[in-house]
Amino acid sequence: MKATWDIFCSVVDNYGDIGVTWRLARQLVAEHQYAVRLWVDDLRAFERMCPEVDVNAEQQWRQGVEICRWPADWQPTAAADVVMGAFACRLPDAYMEAMAQQARPPLWLNLDYLSAEDWVAGCHGLPSVKYKGVQKFFLFPGFQPGTGGLLREAGLLERRRNFQQDPQARRDFLQGLGVIPAENARLISLFAYENAGLASWLEVLAADSRPTHLLVPEGRILGDLQRWLGVDGLLAGAVKVREALTVQVLPFVRQDDYDRLLWCCDFNAVRGEDSFVRAQWAGRPLLWHIYQQQEDVHLDKLEAFLALYTEGLSPPAKAAMTGLWRAWNAGEGMGESWQALLQEWLEVAEHAEKWCLGQASQPDLAAALVQFYLNWI
Repeated sequence: MKATWDIFCSVVDNYGDIGVTWRLARQLVAEHQYAVRLWVDDLRAFERMCPEVDVNAEQQWRQGVEICRWPADWQPTAAADVVMGAFACRLPDAYMEAMAQQARPPLWLNLDYLSAEDWVAGCHGLPSVKYKGVQKFFLFPGFQPGTGGLLREAGLLERRRNFQQDPQARRDFLQGLGVIPAENARLISLFAYENAGLASWLEVLAADSRPTHLLVPEGRILGDLQRWLGVDGLLAGAVKVREALTVQVLPFVRQDDYDRLLWCCDFNAVRGEDSFVRAQWAGRPLLWHIYQQQEDVHLDKLEAFLALYTEGLSPPAKAAMTGLWRAWNAGEGMGESWQALLQEWLEVAEHAEKWCLGQASQPDLAAALVQFYLNWI
Protein backbone atom coordinates (compact mmCIF):
# COMPACT_ATOMS: atom_id res chain seq x y z
CA MET A 1 0.00 0.00 0.00
CA LYS A 2 1.32 3.46 -0.91
CA ALA A 3 2.43 5.72 1.93
CA THR A 4 0.28 8.65 3.00
CA TRP A 5 1.72 12.17 3.20
CA ASP A 6 0.70 15.15 5.33
CA ILE A 7 2.12 18.53 4.28
CA PHE A 8 1.63 21.49 6.62
CA CYS A 9 1.76 25.03 5.26
CA SER A 10 1.50 28.15 7.38
CA VAL A 11 1.04 31.03 4.95
CA VAL A 12 3.58 33.76 5.77
CA ASP A 13 4.46 35.38 2.45
CA ASN A 14 0.95 35.16 0.95
CA TYR A 15 1.86 33.17 -2.15
CA GLY A 16 5.36 31.72 -1.96
CA ASP A 17 4.72 29.22 0.84
CA ILE A 18 1.44 27.91 -0.48
CA GLY A 19 2.75 28.10 -4.05
CA VAL A 20 5.58 25.68 -3.29
CA THR A 21 3.53 23.26 -1.18
CA TRP A 22 0.62 23.18 -3.65
CA ARG A 23 2.94 22.34 -6.54
CA LEU A 24 4.67 19.67 -4.46
CA ALA A 25 1.42 18.09 -3.28
CA ARG A 26 0.04 17.91 -6.82
CA GLN A 27 3.24 16.35 -8.13
CA LEU A 28 3.38 13.71 -5.39
CA VAL A 29 -0.16 12.69 -6.35
CA ALA A 30 0.13 12.91 -10.14
CA GLU A 31 3.59 11.46 -10.69
CA HIS A 32 4.19 9.26 -7.63
CA GLN A 33 0.60 8.19 -6.81
CA TYR A 34 0.78 9.04 -3.10
CA ALA A 35 -2.24 10.08 -1.03
CA VAL A 36 -1.52 13.64 0.11
CA ARG A 37 -3.26 15.88 2.61
CA LEU A 38 -2.29 19.53 2.42
CA TRP A 39 -3.01 21.42 5.64
CA VAL A 40 -3.32 25.18 5.03
CA ASP A 41 -4.06 27.91 7.57
CA ASP A 42 -5.03 30.57 4.99
CA LEU A 43 -7.35 29.33 2.28
CA ARG A 44 -7.98 32.85 0.93
CA ALA A 45 -4.35 33.20 -0.15
CA PHE A 46 -4.62 29.71 -1.66
CA GLU A 47 -7.75 30.73 -3.57
CA ARG A 48 -5.80 33.30 -5.62
CA MET A 49 -3.80 30.58 -7.39
CA CYS A 50 -6.48 27.89 -7.25
CA PRO A 51 -9.81 29.69 -7.76
CA GLU A 52 -11.89 26.54 -7.39
CA VAL A 53 -10.91 26.25 -3.72
CA ASP A 54 -13.82 26.65 -1.32
CA VAL A 55 -12.45 28.98 1.36
CA ASN A 56 -15.15 27.89 3.83
CA ALA A 57 -14.64 24.14 3.51
CA GLU A 58 -12.88 22.21 6.25
CA GLN A 59 -12.00 19.45 3.78
CA GLN A 60 -12.09 19.27 -0.02
CA TRP A 61 -10.37 17.52 -2.94
CA ARG A 62 -8.63 19.49 -5.66
CA GLN A 63 -6.59 17.88 -8.47
CA GLY A 64 -6.24 14.68 -6.45
CA VAL A 65 -5.00 16.44 -3.30
CA GLU A 66 -7.01 16.46 -0.09
CA ILE A 67 -7.05 20.10 1.07
CA CYS A 68 -7.68 20.52 4.79
CA ARG A 69 -8.11 23.70 6.79
CA TRP A 70 -5.46 23.89 9.51
CA PRO A 71 -7.63 25.01 12.43
CA ALA A 72 -6.43 26.91 15.48
CA ASP A 73 -8.47 24.45 17.52
CA TRP A 74 -6.87 21.23 16.31
CA GLN A 75 -9.05 18.12 16.33
CA PRO A 76 -7.68 14.59 16.84
CA THR A 77 -6.22 13.34 13.56
CA ALA A 78 -4.22 10.24 12.72
CA ALA A 79 -0.70 11.02 11.53
CA ALA A 80 0.42 10.12 8.02
CA ASP A 81 3.35 7.88 7.09
CA VAL A 82 5.35 10.93 5.95
CA VAL A 83 4.87 14.25 7.72
CA MET A 84 6.32 17.45 6.29
CA GLY A 85 6.39 20.86 7.88
CA ALA A 86 7.09 23.43 5.18
CA PHE A 87 9.51 26.23 5.96
CA ALA A 88 9.97 25.46 9.66
CA CYS A 89 6.28 25.79 10.56
CA ARG A 90 5.42 24.26 13.93
CA LEU A 91 3.10 21.28 13.82
CA PRO A 92 0.10 21.14 16.18
CA ASP A 93 1.08 19.69 19.56
CA ALA A 94 -1.72 17.12 19.41
CA TYR A 95 -0.59 16.01 15.96
CA MET A 96 2.96 15.53 17.21
CA GLU A 97 1.56 13.37 20.01
CA ALA A 98 -0.29 11.33 17.39
CA MET A 99 3.00 10.88 15.51
CA ALA A 100 4.71 9.62 18.67
CA GLN A 101 1.90 7.17 19.46
CA GLN A 102 2.02 5.36 16.13
CA ALA A 103 3.34 1.80 16.25
CA ARG A 104 5.78 2.81 13.56
CA PRO A 105 6.79 6.47 13.85
CA PRO A 106 6.40 8.43 10.61
CA LEU A 107 9.17 10.02 8.61
CA TRP A 108 9.21 13.64 9.81
CA LEU A 109 10.61 16.17 7.36
CA ASN A 110 11.28 19.88 7.49
CA LEU A 111 11.31 21.35 3.99
CA ASP A 112 13.48 24.41 4.29
CA TYR A 113 13.86 27.53 2.16
CA LEU A 114 15.69 27.52 -1.14
CA SER A 115 19.30 28.72 -1.07
CA ALA A 116 22.44 28.52 -3.19
CA GLU A 117 24.75 28.92 -0.20
CA ASP A 118 27.63 26.46 0.09
CA TRP A 119 26.52 24.96 3.40
CA VAL A 120 23.17 23.72 2.02
CA ALA A 121 24.48 20.51 0.45
CA GLY A 122 26.20 19.59 3.72
CA CYS A 123 23.01 20.01 5.74
CA HIS A 124 20.56 18.41 3.33
CA GLY A 125 19.22 15.15 4.76
CA LEU A 126 20.72 15.60 8.23
CA PRO A 127 18.75 14.63 11.35
CA SER A 128 17.36 17.44 13.50
CA VAL A 129 15.45 17.30 16.79
CA LYS A 130 13.48 14.35 18.09
CA TYR A 131 10.04 14.40 19.62
CA LYS A 132 9.42 11.38 21.85
CA GLY A 133 11.39 9.14 19.53
CA VAL A 134 10.21 10.67 16.26
CA GLN A 135 13.24 11.91 14.34
CA LYS A 136 13.01 15.02 12.18
CA PHE A 137 15.20 15.53 9.10
CA PHE A 138 16.24 18.69 7.27
CA LEU A 139 15.60 18.73 3.54
CA PHE A 140 16.88 21.63 1.44
CA PRO A 141 15.94 22.52 -2.12
CA GLY A 142 18.95 23.75 -4.03
CA PHE A 143 20.84 24.28 -7.25
CA GLN A 144 23.83 22.01 -6.75
CA PRO A 145 24.34 18.23 -6.51
CA GLY A 146 23.79 17.00 -2.98
CA THR A 147 20.72 19.18 -2.39
CA GLY A 148 17.06 18.38 -2.96
CA GLY A 149 16.97 20.13 -6.33
CA LEU A 150 14.07 22.25 -7.62
CA LEU A 151 10.39 21.55 -8.14
CA ARG A 152 9.93 20.50 -11.77
CA GLU A 153 7.03 18.48 -13.10
CA ALA A 154 7.61 15.79 -15.69
CA GLY A 155 7.62 17.20 -19.23
CA LEU A 156 7.68 20.83 -18.07
CA LEU A 157 10.53 21.95 -20.34
CA GLU A 158 9.04 20.20 -23.35
CA ARG A 159 5.70 21.95 -22.80
CA ARG A 160 7.46 25.26 -22.38
CA ARG A 161 9.55 24.80 -25.51
CA ASN A 162 6.53 23.81 -27.61
CA PHE A 163 4.62 26.85 -26.37
CA GLN A 164 7.47 29.28 -27.06
CA GLN A 165 7.88 27.88 -30.57
CA ASP A 166 4.19 28.42 -31.35
CA PRO A 167 3.51 32.14 -32.01
CA GLN A 168 -0.22 31.54 -32.32
CA ALA A 169 -0.39 29.84 -28.93
CA ARG A 170 1.42 32.83 -27.43
CA ARG A 171 -0.95 35.31 -29.07
CA ASP A 172 -4.03 33.36 -28.00
CA PHE A 173 -2.84 33.16 -24.41
CA LEU A 174 -2.02 36.85 -24.19
CA GLN A 175 -5.30 37.84 -25.83
CA GLY A 176 -7.09 35.72 -23.23
CA LEU A 177 -5.56 38.05 -20.63
CA GLY A 178 -6.51 41.10 -22.68
CA VAL A 179 -2.90 41.73 -23.69
CA ILE A 180 -2.17 42.92 -27.23
CA PRO A 181 1.46 44.09 -27.38
CA ALA A 182 2.63 46.58 -30.00
CA GLU A 183 4.74 45.26 -32.86
CA ASN A 184 8.30 44.59 -31.69
CA ALA A 185 7.46 45.49 -28.09
CA ARG A 186 9.64 44.03 -25.38
CA LEU A 187 7.38 42.06 -23.02
CA ILE A 188 8.31 42.19 -19.32
CA SER A 189 6.49 40.68 -16.35
CA LEU A 190 6.80 42.34 -12.94
CA PHE A 191 5.88 40.53 -9.73
CA ALA A 192 7.67 42.13 -6.80
CA TYR A 193 7.53 43.51 -3.30
CA GLU A 194 7.49 47.25 -2.70
CA ASN A 195 10.63 48.77 -4.23
CA ALA A 196 11.94 52.33 -4.21
CA GLY A 197 14.03 51.57 -7.29
CA LEU A 198 11.03 50.94 -9.53
CA ALA A 199 10.54 54.56 -10.66
CA SER A 200 14.06 54.81 -12.07
CA TRP A 201 13.54 51.62 -14.09
CA LEU A 202 10.20 52.82 -15.44
CA GLU A 203 11.72 56.14 -16.51
CA VAL A 204 14.35 54.35 -18.60
CA LEU A 205 11.75 52.04 -20.16
CA ALA A 206 9.53 55.00 -21.02
CA ALA A 207 12.41 56.85 -22.69
CA ASP A 208 13.61 53.83 -24.70
CA SER A 209 13.48 53.81 -28.49
CA ARG A 210 11.92 50.34 -28.38
CA PRO A 211 8.42 49.97 -26.89
CA THR A 212 8.00 47.95 -23.71
CA HIS A 213 4.78 46.29 -22.52
CA LEU A 214 4.99 45.77 -18.76
CA LEU A 215 2.64 43.11 -17.36
CA VAL A 216 2.04 43.48 -13.63
CA PRO A 217 0.04 40.82 -11.78
CA GLU A 218 -1.90 42.24 -8.84
CA GLY A 219 0.36 42.49 -5.81
CA ARG A 220 2.40 44.63 -3.47
CA ILE A 221 4.31 46.55 -6.18
CA LEU A 222 1.12 48.29 -7.35
CA GLY A 223 1.50 51.09 -4.82
CA ASP A 224 4.88 52.12 -6.25
CA LEU A 225 3.48 51.81 -9.75
CA GLN A 226 0.54 54.08 -8.90
CA ARG A 227 2.85 56.75 -7.48
CA TRP A 228 4.95 56.80 -10.65
CA LEU A 229 1.89 56.97 -12.86
CA GLY A 230 0.20 59.55 -10.65
CA VAL A 231 -3.02 57.56 -10.35
CA ASP A 232 -4.99 55.83 -7.61
CA GLY A 233 -6.64 52.46 -7.38
CA LEU A 234 -4.96 50.47 -10.15
CA LEU A 235 -6.99 47.32 -10.68
CA ALA A 236 -6.73 44.30 -12.94
CA GLY A 237 -7.42 45.33 -16.51
CA ALA A 238 -5.99 48.83 -16.17
CA VAL A 239 -3.74 49.94 -19.06
CA LYS A 240 -1.60 53.09 -18.82
CA VAL A 241 0.76 54.45 -21.46
CA ARG A 242 3.67 56.80 -20.94
CA GLU A 243 5.89 57.40 -23.96
CA ALA A 244 7.36 54.03 -25.02
CA LEU A 245 6.07 52.20 -21.95
CA THR A 246 2.68 50.49 -21.69
CA VAL A 247 1.78 49.29 -18.20
CA GLN A 248 -0.98 46.70 -17.83
CA VAL A 249 -2.27 45.25 -14.59
CA LEU A 250 -3.23 41.58 -14.75
CA PRO A 251 -5.48 39.57 -12.47
CA PHE A 252 -3.84 37.00 -10.26
CA VAL A 253 -3.85 33.77 -12.26
CA ARG A 254 -3.59 30.09 -11.42
CA GLN A 255 -0.10 28.58 -11.40
CA ASP A 256 -0.18 26.98 -14.85
CA ASP A 257 -1.23 30.28 -16.43
CA TYR A 258 1.50 32.14 -14.55
CA ASP A 259 3.99 29.71 -16.08
CA ARG A 260 2.69 30.60 -19.54
CA LEU A 261 2.94 34.29 -18.74
CA LEU A 262 6.61 33.84 -17.88
CA TRP A 263 7.14 31.84 -21.08
CA CYS A 264 5.62 34.69 -23.13
CA CYS A 265 7.88 37.39 -21.75
CA ASP A 266 11.35 38.46 -22.84
CA PHE A 267 12.30 39.33 -19.26
CA ASN A 268 10.75 38.35 -15.93
CA ALA A 269 11.05 40.20 -12.63
CA VAL A 270 9.91 37.84 -9.87
CA ARG A 271 9.83 37.66 -6.11
CA GLY A 272 10.12 35.15 -3.27
CA GLU A 273 10.70 31.49 -4.03
CA ASP A 274 7.98 29.90 -6.16
CA SER A 275 7.93 32.48 -8.97
CA PHE A 276 11.74 32.65 -8.81
CA VAL A 277 12.05 28.97 -9.68
CA ARG A 278 9.36 29.16 -12.36
CA ALA A 279 11.14 32.07 -14.03
CA GLN A 280 14.26 29.92 -14.29
CA TRP A 281 12.26 27.17 -16.02
CA ALA A 282 11.05 29.81 -18.50
CA GLY A 283 14.58 30.00 -19.92
CA ARG A 284 14.47 33.79 -20.15
CA PRO A 285 16.55 36.51 -18.46
CA LEU A 286 15.22 37.30 -15.00
CA LEU A 287 15.47 39.60 -12.01
CA TRP A 288 14.88 38.30 -8.49
CA HIS A 289 13.43 40.36 -5.66
CA ILE A 290 14.46 38.29 -2.67
CA TYR A 291 12.35 38.33 0.50
CA GLN A 292 13.94 40.73 2.98
CA GLN A 293 15.13 39.26 6.28
CA GLN A 294 16.41 40.72 9.52
CA GLU A 295 20.06 41.83 9.60
CA ASP A 296 20.09 41.58 5.78
CA VAL A 297 20.89 37.87 5.85
CA HIS A 298 18.90 37.61 2.61
CA LEU A 299 21.71 39.44 0.82
CA ASP A 300 24.06 36.52 1.50
CA LYS A 301 21.56 34.24 -0.25
CA LEU A 302 21.30 36.70 -3.12
CA GLU A 303 25.07 36.85 -3.59
CA ALA A 304 25.40 33.08 -3.36
CA PHE A 305 22.90 32.62 -6.16
CA LEU A 306 24.44 35.37 -8.30
CA ALA A 307 27.87 33.76 -7.98
CA LEU A 308 26.45 30.46 -9.18
CA TYR A 309 24.14 31.84 -11.84
CA THR A 310 26.68 34.10 -13.51
CA GLU A 311 29.35 31.43 -13.92
CA GLY A 312 30.37 31.30 -17.57
CA LEU A 313 29.21 34.83 -18.42
CA SER A 314 31.68 37.27 -19.93
CA PRO A 315 32.91 39.98 -17.50
CA PRO A 316 30.65 42.68 -19.03
CA ALA A 317 27.56 40.46 -18.95
CA LYS A 318 28.31 39.31 -15.41
CA ALA A 319 28.82 42.90 -14.26
CA ALA A 320 25.55 43.98 -15.88
CA MET A 321 23.57 41.16 -14.32
CA THR A 322 25.00 41.54 -10.81
CA GLY A 323 24.67 45.31 -10.98
CA LEU A 324 21.00 45.11 -11.88
CA TRP A 325 20.16 42.55 -9.20
CA ARG A 326 22.03 44.43 -6.47
CA ALA A 327 20.43 47.76 -7.38
CA TRP A 328 16.93 46.22 -7.42
CA ASN A 329 17.34 44.52 -4.06
CA ALA A 330 18.80 47.67 -2.51
CA GLY A 331 15.96 49.81 -3.88
CA GLU A 332 18.46 51.96 -5.76
CA GLY A 333 18.45 53.53 -9.22
CA MET A 334 18.06 50.97 -11.99
CA GLY A 335 18.68 53.03 -15.11
CA GLU A 336 22.41 52.56 -15.61
CA SER A 337 22.41 48.84 -14.81
CA TRP A 338 19.41 48.19 -17.10
CA GLN A 339 21.14 49.94 -19.99
CA ALA A 340 24.25 47.85 -19.33
CA LEU A 341 22.17 44.67 -19.41
CA LEU A 342 20.62 45.62 -22.75
CA GLN A 343 24.11 45.85 -24.22
CA GLU A 344 24.71 42.20 -23.26
CA TRP A 345 21.21 40.96 -24.05
CA LEU A 346 22.03 38.22 -26.54
CA GLU A 347 24.57 36.58 -24.24
CA VAL A 348 22.35 36.91 -21.18
CA ALA A 349 19.38 35.39 -23.04
CA GLU A 350 21.43 32.43 -24.24
CA HIS A 351 22.80 31.96 -20.74
CA ALA A 352 19.29 31.82 -19.23
CA GLU A 353 18.39 28.86 -21.43
CA LYS A 354 21.69 27.15 -20.72
CA TRP A 355 21.17 27.58 -16.96
CA CYS A 356 17.66 26.14 -17.26
CA LEU A 357 18.87 23.04 -19.05
CA GLY A 358 21.68 22.57 -16.54
CA GLN A 359 19.26 22.64 -13.62
CA ALA A 360 16.90 20.28 -15.44
CA SER A 361 19.69 17.69 -15.67
CA GLN A 362 19.45 17.20 -11.89
CA PRO A 363 16.74 15.27 -10.01
CA ASP A 364 13.63 17.31 -9.21
CA LEU A 365 12.61 18.05 -5.62
CA ALA A 366 9.56 15.77 -5.49
CA ALA A 367 11.57 12.82 -6.80
CA ALA A 368 14.34 13.59 -4.29
CA LEU A 369 11.85 13.61 -1.40
CA VAL A 370 10.33 10.32 -2.54
CA GLN A 371 13.78 8.75 -2.81
CA PHE A 372 14.67 9.97 0.68
CA TYR A 373 11.55 8.27 2.00
CA LEU A 374 12.26 5.02 0.10
CA ASN A 375 15.80 4.97 1.46
CA TRP A 376 14.50 5.63 4.96
CA ILE A 377 12.12 2.68 4.97
